[in-house]
Parts: sequence; structure tokens; C-alpha cells
Amino acid sequence: MLPTPAAVAQDLPLVLAGPVLRRVQARRIAWWMACTRPVVLRVRLQHPDGRTATHEPTVHTLRVGERLVIALIELALDEDLARDARTGYRFEFAEGGGDGEGGWTPHHDPALAYPGHDGPGFVFAPRVRALLHGSCRKPHHAGGGDGLARADAHLEKLLTAPGPEAPPWPSALVLSGDQVYCDDVAGPMLRAIHGLMQRLGLREERIAGADGSGVHDTADLLAHPATYYHREQLLPRTPRSERLIDLVFEGVKKPVFTTDNAHNHLITLGEVIAMYLLVWSPLPWQGLDLSPPPGLDPACAERYARESEAIAAFREGLPAVRRVLAHLPVAMVFDDHDITDDWNLSREWEDVAYGHAFSRRVIGNALIAYLLQQAWGNRPEAFAREGLLEQVQAALDEPGGAAHDALIERLLRWRDWHYVWPTSPPLMVLDSRTHRWRSEVSPRRPSGLMDWEALTDLQQALRDHPAVLLVASAPIFGVKLIETIQRVFSFFGHPLMVDAENWMSHPGAASAMLNIFRHPRTPQTFVVLSGDVHYSFVYDVELRPRGRRLLQTPGPHIWQVCSSGLRNTFPDGLLARLDHLNRWLFSPRSPLNRFTRRRHMTVTPRKPEGTPPGRRLLNGCGVGLLELDEHGAPQRISQLLADGRTVVFVPREDEARED
Repeated sequence: MLPTPAAVAQDLPLVLAGPVLRRVQARRIAWWMACTRPVVLRVRLQHPDGRTATHEPTVHTLRVGERLVIALIELALDEDLARDARTGYRFEFAEGGGDGEGGWTPHHDPALAYPGHDGPGFVFAPRVRALLHGSCRKPHHAGGGDGLARADAHLEKLLTAPGPEAPPWPSALVLSGDQVYCDDVAGPMLRAIHGLMQRLGLREERIAGADGSGVHDTADLLAHPATYYHREQLLPRTPRSERLIDLVFEGVKKPVFTTDNAHNHLITLGEVIAMYLLVWSPLPWQGLDLSPPPGLDPACAERYARESEAIAAFREGLPAVRRVLAHLPVAMVFDDHDITDDWNLSREWEDVAYGHAFSRRVIGNALIAYLLQQAWGNRPEAFAREGLLEQVQAALDEPGGAAHDALIERLLRWRDWHYVWPTSPPLMVLDSRTHRWRSEVSPRRPSGLMDWEALTDLQQALRDHPAVLLVASAPIFGVKLIETIQRVFSFFGHPLMVDAENWMSHPGAASAMLNIFRHPRTPQTFVVLSGDVHYSFVYDVELRPRGRRLLQTPGPHIWQVCSSGLRNTFPDGLLARLDHLNRWLFSPRSPLNRFTRRRHMTVTPRKPEGTPPGRRLLNGCGVGLLELDEHGAPQRISQLLADGRTVVFVPREDEARED
């Protein structure tokens, strides 16, 4: 166990992160919380009609460290919650951690309350009239603010200054990927992670596969001179692992799009767990030493200082982030950076990354942390079966042991990361990372984002719904120029250089998805919520029927809505050039459309209001706001930017393009 100063341990609050409201249904509520000791608690609900009721929930806890417990709280009710009205809640903890006979202490945290209220609350809104959504939240992104903090400001405005034309209360906050960046970590963040691991007494982990580096456990890793900014040096040096450096620790420059730097890639389970706490709550930061670690060379020291400014700005927004997460049901799903860059991009990537003990552990640790801090609350019942949580606890008790490796093996085969929330329209969240349709042409070709079995299951789930909210981390209908560039690089065997992951990159997956849209018993109204790309855009898509005209029926109407990123942006000059070039090369009259058809559809872009002429892609940190009519179709699509502006996406019918 890592040593922890007693004085520091005594200063730890009971609730370290959370409560995060996860799922709200008519008779069931779920919260996630990180505490510094095991807890016995009850929930007091303040109903809209003034009634107050105290309930005893089911509390599932997993002991992560000497002073860290992760809890999922499930409350089953005997009567339906009031619809479209605010219900307040407050936790009460048994004194002394007992059964409550010694009394109960209310958890009163003014930082969680909006003006005019004495605590957090939620609105049960199963008929979706509005929701917030976003992706890609990198703590050390310089400038631009935090989209989750803007979401908090939006809720405060709805509560304190409602107007006749104010949008309704959001039914959910949908986070469609890259909630954390395990593969792109700032030096000050890594310093905070290590300090928090020590403070919470997280268990040491035995590390296999780092042969020749002298790193055999957590203590070796923290003491190693390469642990800051040079972690790729810890990989074993064999011909196979040289390829591993490129695939898992992406330190290479990627032409056209972005430059990823993963020299601080998280390795141990404790590191990933600590990072989650630090990105969701201001409380774990208190008392941490963020001074530069000893031994940095001048270049790394300069970088550390620069990143410290970005991390300081990130920390300023955390109280608002914690408050908004306590008030909206939060639906989450992973994308690659939640695990590692280009995760499962191709069959070659999988063969190399999973074929080595070290990289398998790195990926597995991120997946375990995702289960604990994201997936568990999405669909708690999926993880309560077949002794999975008991297996998780066994792994947490002995990181690096046999139970840890067995859990990773099980999670790498897990096929229940996707889920459906029974809203109206239903919220269907896709797993487009672990159900890959691997290329049969070449192991280097990009895999399809979902395989035939998963797509068949999706078609069955969609049957007979008039409308649906479909969450796909990567846009199903993306920017054609960028997809074309990705296709060219993939053809020459270099998909990793351009993050060649799009739904049209694999013919089988693309055809299957488009056939699902066209199926007569699937919805006629699809709203696809996506992220991933670090810019925001909206396309209205109509699939044209095929075959004899007498047999034709109207095709479905699809809105592709992409909101990215919450705290990340695309290089602005490059995005402007790509945006203009895409509009010019693939204009409605361009002959290039004949060579890049996406199978019989009409695509109408929406222009972000207030942007320069010719722009269809919006660059800026923020969160998406979607407002729906009574039929589940969007009536207003906007981006709430972190700088306070609201940008509405307006259709441009004259730019509709036949694909």
C-alpha cells in the first residue's frame, strides 16, 4: 500500500465525487457516488406537491482502496414520480457508518444547490422535449472553456429566470464518448493523479510485460524517471513491441487531422480511477501538491508550466460540472480516448494490442474503470448477474493478480455495453467500439463500427418505434471530404494516420446500417447524436426509395447532429480550409458526388448562425441543445458555447446534395 500522511487522510470529505444522477424512471432512480469510507444511507425526496418521504435504497459498494469506495445507489419506489416537475433529493448518512440506530446526518452541500433551492433535484421527463449532449472533454485543452459548465449555466437560467420562450428542462445529458482521455494526459494532471492515489491509499498493482524497464509494480512506475512525458520508453524493445508503440502509445504525427501525444498514457488501474474523480469533482484536488516532479528536462518543464495554466482553468469549472451532473440523468458511452486512441480500429490493431501482456493490461484497466464509473449506472441490471461485481471486487482487492487478469479477459468479451432508456422517443445508445466488423480484405483496413450480429439486434430493437434517439459515438453521416481522405489513406494501408473510423469505411457495415434505416418497420424519424470529431455540425438526411416508383414509399428522415467537443476543438485554420473545400468539391452540382455516393440519399447541411460565409462546421467548446416536437423530430438544434453564445443550426435547402 502506498504510504499516506495521517493528517492528509483526516481531511478527506465523506463524499469525494458525486452524487451523479444516472438513471431516472417512473419508479426507479440511480445515483453514482465516490466516498472515502463504506456508507449506510437513506434518501429523502421532496415531491412537487410538498410531500417529503424518506426511503431506504439499495446501495451497491465496491472497495477500491483504503479510503475509496465507489457506490451505486438504486432507489425503487412504490408509486410513479411526478412528471415534468422538480423533485428534490438529499442523502442522509448513518452516523458512525452503522445501521442508523445512532442517528442520521444529512449531507448538506450548498455547492450542489441552484439559487432558490436548498439542495439538488431532478425532473422526471420521459417525453423528451429537450436534451443536452456532447463529447470530447480534454482537461488540458487550452482556452475555450468547458461545455459542462455551460450546461450548468443553462440549468441555472431555466430555474432562476424562466421565460415564455425558454426551452423545456432537458430529459437527459448524453455524453457520447471521450469523457476522459486515458491516452492524452497533462503532466500536472498525472501529478494530481499520483497524489490522489497516495491520499486515498489505492492498492499497488503488479505490472506484467514491461520487461527490461525495471517496472514491476506501481511503486516502480512512480519512481521511474520515464514516468512523466516518456512512458513509451517503458515498453519492451522487441520487433513486435516496436509496432506496439505506434498502435497503443500513439506518439506519431497524424497528417491532415490532429497530433496526438500519449507520452503520459495512463497504465495502472489506480491511475485511471483517480483521473475520473479529478475530472468530475473539485473535492479530490484539495491539498494536492501540483509542483513539477523532480527531474524534468527544460522542454518538459516548460510544457508542464504551460499545461498547469490549462489545468488551473479546468479546475475553476469543476464546481459547476459537479452541480449539473447531480441534476440531470447522465447517459454515457465510451469512445476510443476513454480507453486508448484508435481502440479496435482494425484487425491488425487488435492482434498486436491484445497479443502483448502489457498493452492488454493498459486497455483492460481503462475498461474496468469505465465499468465502475460510467457503464455501471447506464444499465445497473446488466452488471448484477453471474457474479460480475464479485469478480470486480476480487480484482480490486489484488491488482495485478489472477483475478485481475481474469476480469480483463471477461470484459474484453463483454457484449452488453449498449443500452436503451425507455424515454419517448427511446434513447438507444450504441456500442460501436467492441462489436467491430473486421475487414476480410486486409488486417490493416478499418473495421466496420458494428458487426452483423449487433446490427441485426439493433434492427430488432428499432422495430415499430415511430421515432428514436440513436447515440452513435462517431457520426453515421460525416463530412464527405474527410471521409474521402480517410478512404485514400486506408487504401494505401495507413488508416491509423488519419483516424479512419467512419460508418462508410466498411462496405458491409455501411450497407447494413442504411438498410436498417430503410426497413419498413423501423422508425421514420431518426435523430442521430454523435461526437468524436472535435467540431459540431448538423445534416438533414433523406433516404430516397429504390426500385419501381409505383412501389416506392417515403424514406425515413434522419437528422445527424454532432456536438464535439465539450472541452476540445479542431485546429481552426485547418477546419476552415476543409470546410470550404468540402463545400466546393461536393456542391450539389459537383460530378464528384457520382464517385462518392453514399447510396441514394439527399443531404442538406445546416449553417451555424453567425459564422462566416461558407462555413458549415462549428468550431468551439460547448454542449449541444436539442429541442423536439411532439413527434420526436427536431424543431431547434443549437450549440451552447462555453463563451456564452448560443449558435442555432439553420437548414440550407439550396445546398441539398444528392448522394
